[in-house]
Amino acid sequence: MTINDAPTPTAVDPRPEFDEEWRRWHRRHEEARADPHGFLAVTGLHWLTSEPQRFPDVPGEWHTGEGGPVVVLGDDEELTVDDQPVRGRHVFGPIAERGGVTVGIEGGVLEVARRGGHDILRPRRPDHPLRVAYRGTPTYPPSRRWVLSGRFVPFDNPRSTTVGAAVEGLKHVYDAPGRIEFAVDGVPLSLTAFDGHVPGSLSVLFTDATSGVTTYRANRSLTVGAPDEQGRLSLDFNRATNLPCAYTDFATCPLPPAENRLPIAVEAGEKTPYERLAADRS
Repeated sequence: MTINDAPTPTAVDPRPEFDEEWRRWHRRHEEARADPHGFLAVTGLHWLTSEPQRFPDVPGEWHTGEGGPVVVLGDDEELTVDDQPVRGRHVFGPIAERGGVTVGIEGGVLEVARRGGHDILRPRRPDHPLRVAYRGTPTYPPSRRWVLSGRFVPFDNPRSTTVGAAVEGLKHVYDAPGRIEFAVDGVPLSLTAFDGHVPGSLSVLFTDATSGVTTYRANRSLTVGAPDEQGRLSLDFNRATNLPCAYTDFATCPLPPAENRLPIAVEAGEKTPYERLAADRS
């Protein structure tokens, strides 16, 4: 099937409990977002270099190199690593791209991670004002109109795809296994897809005509279930969600590939967070 043959919007889930099922899903999503150590609790973003340096909200003196992040703790400082107290010097070892470890610090946890080829630190504290004051994310009302039939078209080989990031100058590289073809009101569209968190599932990053108007300007994300043997799948744009960068400047979120800028208005899913609207006005 070519893109010109892509199916038109179809309400593939006609069950009467459609709205309630969406509300349950979004409630679970909001609960996870507001986790005591989730990204709303992040208080800073620190970039490690070969030069030892201290940060105001993190214990120890930190540097990194080929051997990965290293911390030297003062006499009165301590981390908790694998439930064990650590003092003095600790070597974390090389961290894989998009990987990381979480260690305990006084009043919260510390994420030691690697993003875009750089080792970073992100402290997370439950009492961070962004998390404490969080009042939920506005959304479009759920609509069956935005549950669409599509088709996954695999590439001959996964394509290495470089995309920008919410942090200026940072790049992310993903292997794209293929694209998803679909249509809205007879307009043929496609989205480059990346692998999802669940084996077989897919993930897409996109913007559309609502971006910067009613939805977050930089990106939204949609998880898509595994296609069937014929490549058929369903895209439920009611479940389009914001990435962490919509809420905090301490995120390194990827931006959509250029071809994922949809020319239509996807009036479904999560809107611009209240926190971002307030930040943009200040």
